[in-house]
Amino acid sequence: MVVSYCKLYLRANWVHSLKEKRMITKSIIGKVKSHYNVSISEVENQDAHKSIVIGFSVCGSDALLTNKIVQEVINYIEQSTDAYIEDIEMDTIKV
Repeated sequence: MVVSYCKLYLRANWVHSLKEKRMITKSIIGKVKSHYNVSISEVENQDAHKSIVIGFSVCGSDALLTNKIVQEVINYIEQSTDAYIEDIEMDTIKV
């Protein structure tokens, strides 16, 4: 089994409250869940209203396929939100 995972650091400078941030984060997570079969959640900085950190993972039997799905999800998030990507941490492990 192969697990590919990613931690995506997003910045939303126009957000002025945690309520706004939650709406954006829930929207991103909902859109990704409806298009891809990945496990996804907000994983850090829940109390910082301009910073969004989303983690997601996918498992399968082929590292090339799981890495491709991770990259597709990153591209999808980048296209579906006005927040910009500050950093990406990704890795693949064989279990």
